[in-house]
Amino acid sequence: MRIVTPHAESTPPHGRREWPVWVVPGLLTLVVTLAGIGHAQPWRDELATWSAATRSVSDLVRLAGTIDAATGPYYLLMHGWTTLFGTSPTALRLPSALAMAGAAALTARLGTELAGPRAGLLAGLLLAVLPSTSRYGQEARPYAPAALLAVLATLLLVGALRRPTWRRWTGYALAVAALGLLHLIALTLLAGHALVVLLVALRGPAAAGIGPAPDPAGSPAPVARTGLLWRWLVAVLLAAVLVAPLVLVARGQRGRQLDWVRLVRVDDLAALPGGLAQSAVVGGLLVGLAALGAARLGRRALLPGATVLLPVLLLFAAGTAVPLWVTRYLFFTVPFACVLAGAALAGVRLAPALAVVTLAGLLGLPDQAALRRTHEWPRTAPVDYAGVARIVADHQQPGDAIVYSPRHSWLFPDLGLAYHLGARRPRDVLVVRDQRQRADLWAAECDHPAECLAGVDRVWLVVTGRRADPLAAVPGAKGDALRGAFTVRQVWPRPGLTVALLTR
Repeated sequence: MRIVTPHAESTPPHGRREWPVWVVPGLLTLVVTLAGIGHAQPWRDELATWSAATRSVSDLVRLAGTIDAATGPYYLLMHGWTTLFGTSPTALRLPSALAMAGAAALTARLGTELAGPRAGLLAGLLLAVLPSTSRYGQEARPYAPAALLAVLATLLLVGALRRPTWRRWTGYALAVAALGLLHLIALTLLAGHALVVLLVALRGPAAAGIGPAPDPAGSPAPVARTGLLWRWLVAVLLAAVLVAPLVLVARGQRGRQLDWVRLVRVDDLAALPGGLAQSAVVGGLLVGLAALGAARLGRRALLPGATVLLPVLLLFAAGTAVPLWVTRYLFFTVPFACVLAGAALAGVRLAPALAVVTLAGLLGLPDQAALRRTHEWPRTAPVDYAGVARIVADHQQPGDAIVYSPRHSWLFPDLGLAYHLGARRPRDVLVVRDQRQRADLWAAECDHPAECLAGVDRVWLVVTGRRADPLAAVPGAKGDALRGAFTVRQVWPRPGLTVALLTR
């Protein structure tokens, strides 16, 4: 696909083939995301992925009926992946690294289609060096695949609007459906698509900035333009049919799934660039370059601009009434901001433009290093599951039991210990139904802890937070049972968790 633009860079001399600008951004992103991919221990969200992906397909279906239905298709994909490649941190994160490399390559393609090869190259390179690209390219969650599918769907839309065949529209519909199945909130991208399609239907591709200005003889008739709108609606309807069952199930789980999210505030918008880039200074630079790129592109900035702004505004508006605003949910908009930024950099010579990309990479180096130590955000609050697991493994004895408090924490201390210790962990003495049996992310404990603790002489107590007196931090009947029968022999504080050995 090629378009003619006012820039000479987008029209190669006759007889010279265009070089594939997507190759370098794709390879660079793969190198960056693979660097240190297994260093940071899996954080709580990745532990949820591990817990779900290692269940049977029937157990996954049951889990989706209880919680996390919106992430169910991703868990199913990861189930197949982990069956083949295992569950080490590197193995869990590799699909995201590959998806992020694909997203950078497609970002370069999209930038080339809208603003020329140089803009596409710089857009892809800029995406490659962002700290958030490494973060989500090294995280076993669906955000990198969603970014890939968002750019793919947008690229397919451009092709379908320029050469509207049913095969192209079918490809677009499938990409949108896949996007919705992996990340429901990413379907806000369709607001930007709808705006562009409507403008194309009313005034033609040139008015929407996705094609050359047509000559009078080749200008599509109004009826043909209206047909484009109907074809887009049919494609979206097909995608909606495929995604609707997931939406219906996930809608009923919102209160439990997002009970930790608060209503959005205006200052959350100011923090958004830094959150999306995983670096305040790099996020500010990206926003500035994107604004300059939008001014340079004019109407050609409509598609990338709308696919950035409209999802943000829609989620913000929804977040004022319903707790939905989570910064990482909007990561799929970052490649489109990079397209605008690439267009800004394409206005100068290649050497200084590459210097700006390099500067963005250098400014993000502290954040790049930090995210390879921990994936927690903010990074001042890491949770050292591996450290607690080592302490237990080094000091446990046959017959030891383990108790967690609080059991239903989003920090998942039990999953963290299960991941790092596996079958070597002490008996979870209070559990009566585990996560698989409950089709949940949390286990159920016995109603009479004192009875369940009978016959146990040593207990490993793992509590969330830093506790000078771990026993005092355990509430209710569980705390009473522990305090009535056990004393603290030794305490080991670790970041985010405290582990204590109790003896009867």
